[in-house]
Amino acid sequence: MSAHNPSTNQLVAHDDLLPHIRRWGAELGFSHIGVSGINLTHAEAGLLEWLTKGFHGQMHYMQRHGLKRARPAELVPGTVTVITARMNYLAPGTSTDEGRWTHEEQALLKRADEGLISTYARGRDYHKVLRKRLETLAQKIQQHVGNLGYRVFTDSAPVLEAELAVQSGQGWRGKHTLVLSRSAGSMFFLGEIYLDFFLQPTPKEDAHCGSCQACMDVCPTKAIVAPYLLDARRCISYLTIEHNGSIPLELRPLMGNHIYGCDDCQTICPWNKYATASTVVDFESRSQIMDTFESKDSFSQGSPTGGVRGKKLTEYFAWTKEEFDHKTQGSVIARIGYERWLRNIAVAMGNALASNDPNAEEFKTPIKAALTARLDHPSAMVVEHSAWALSQFTG
Repeated sequence: MSAHNPSTNQLVAHDDLLPHIRRWGAELGFSHIGVSGINLTHAEAGLLEWLTKGFHGQMHYMQRHGLKRARPAELVPGTVTVITARMNYLAPGTSTDEGRWTHEEQALLKRADEGLISTYARGRDYHKVLRKRLETLAQKIQQHVGNLGYRVFTDSAPVLEAELAVQSGQGWRGKHTLVLSRSAGSMFFLGEIYLDFFLQPTPKEDAHCGSCQACMDVCPTKAIVAPYLLDARRCISYLTIEHNGSIPLELRPLMGNHIYGCDDCQTICPWNKYATASTVVDFESRSQIMDTFESKDSFSQGSPTGGVRGKKLTEYFAWTKEEFDHKTQGSVIARIGYERWLRNIAVAMGNALASNDPNAEEFKTPIKAALTARLDHPSAMVVEHSAWALSQFTG
């Protein structure tokens, strides 16, 4: 990440700048650009309460940075404006008409012997993609205004990204705590540019969840403990990515075939029928991560028709450490490491062994064999989760 220390001498309005920034952003693949001020004091009490309840789990950096997240000028002295950028991440070519993609993703949940990886994690690591393009956008602004202090962020620092997005009109906070847009649902990444000169904030968008609580109802682990309140310790995305060590026994049967992340609260959301496929080729699903098909009609026997499916759990589980490193290079999946990768798959295998899938007889024997072979793995965590998975077998 490039960083330039902001100077404190620029508080000049640039009323004609935003249209240029939005045009440059569109050229870089951003779907929307907004502008926020830096007063987030209204969010501090909620942040402190969330931390006090321990809902951040093992994400100790959340506690460590504390209220700095809600105070942009403390993180980057001299900041007076934040530009927020939204980038769609559904793979290019995804069938988005009338939310077709959501039905296809929900169908993947029913394939017990296949691993399900969150949609955002199937292509290139978004941190690298957004950071590079935000830096380019900041440099374009710098060329236009001259002396400029800025710093770019994307999910990589103590920044209240969702709150800044809401303040800048990117959307509203859904009951699942993600940002929702009437034109894009929630299937997008967020990035920010902290600036040392003033731009007029863009208008906020009204909330449009109404009485709907589909996201709360569908969550397998009931991690959304109240509207707009998430206990990360129960969230499948947290459990498969952020959580170190053993996954709580009571949550394992609820995780289904999720092996990296979870989109359940998003695929059920009515607003995601308006989600738009990305124009950024970096977000195309990688064949080493998911099975992809040239033809959208390649599936049979009632399978999804979106051109992508999870690989068999036994195939993922068979990867060696070297294969894992190679296949996940440049992917966000690499961050969890090989041991947690095997742990997650073992849990999914246990759920497959306990399932009443009509094809269960075809996959339960190879899954049992694969798990048995891991019982002598050097990792106690892998052995423990593999043994648990075997104990779930129902003949």
